[in-house]
Amino acid sequence: MSIKHNSGLATPDTRRWTRILGGYRTPNHVRSIAELAITALPLVTLWTAAWFTFSLGHAWASLLIAIPAAGFLLRLFMIQHDCGHGTFFANRLVNDWVGRVIGVLTLTPYDWWRRAHAIHHATTGNLDRRGIGDIDTLTVREYQARSRWGRLKYRLYRHPLVMFVLGPAYLFLLQHRLPVGLMRDGWQPWASTMATNLGVALIAAALTWFIGIKAFLLVHLPIMLLAATAGVWLFYVQHQFEQTAWERDERWNLHQAALYGSSYYDLPILLRWFTANIGIHHVHHLCSRIPFYRLPHVLRDHPELREVGHITLLQSFRCVRLVLWDEAQRRLVSFREIRAREFQDTAPKLAVP
Repeated sequence: MSIKHNSGLATPDTRRWTRILGGYRTPNHVRSIAELAITALPLVTLWTAAWFTFSLGHAWASLLIAIPAAGFLLRLFMIQHDCGHGTFFANRLVNDWVGRVIGVLTLTPYDWWRRAHAIHHATTGNLDRRGIGDIDTLTVREYQARSRWGRLKYRLYRHPLVMFVLGPAYLFLLQHRLPVGLMRDGWQPWASTMATNLGVALIAAALTWFIGIKAFLLVHLPIMLLAATAGVWLFYVQHQFEQTAWERDERWNLHQAALYGSSYYDLPILLRWFTANIGIHHVHHLCSRIPFYRLPHVLRDHPELREVGHITLLQSFRCVRLVLWDEAQRRLVSFREIRAREFQDTAPKLAVP
């Protein structure tokens, strides 16, 4: 089946793609258990090693160990992500309880996050349904209509230091302690969040009693913050690339938005493993019920999907400057481009003799 960009003359039959991808949905329980084991056990081992080296007075070694430990924690979050989609195991209850336990370790209330993430999947690329489970993105017109203070707030929010350093810490340490976005949706988001908070508090109290508050914070916080930063970066690149797709509600199509509004983040093999193939995000959005370990099989069997939304690791760093959706050009643009346009619009025209 051929694939063409959504701005081209032909429109791909994305509904047919969802039927094809349905053949990859069945999880392999042995593989799932193995993936969970080879993620959780190294994480525990590395965490223990980081504490042990810290207790010996080698804080620098503890920080070095925090890097691979954060990779395994990030991978554990990706398993929680699959559980939220009901893909990691065939049984819904098994998915949910594995996800809830992992949620305590990742500081992410499972049931609340699952609902918010489902909204993200159902509304991705819809300009009229932004706000839950996504990164705030203004259109050029919305940005230009804001006051100076409004523009400054958006520019601060979009600054790399806020987006990828302060933001992840705030998100996982503070924002996840309340069911933000679903606070009026009944007791379930609250129950999920408060139960996770209780689990986090119990584990933190036990570890603090055993190794001391200083050791706990200086060992665990670097691991948590590194994993959080990597997670936010991944989510950013998956939807904030130049040729992504956004539409107003009347023109929006779920399957088109899934295929063209999500990137194929082509990472080196080691990073692909630690991120549990989440970079194959366009396929994931087209069929979110595919277990992460089957996503590479889709690209192997249907190589034409490699051409859609393809971004390399080097190219992804350029996405940081893309902050506003230009509805006229149908692409993300930078603040610099907007300033240049505004300058041209306000600059006095030279008289032609």
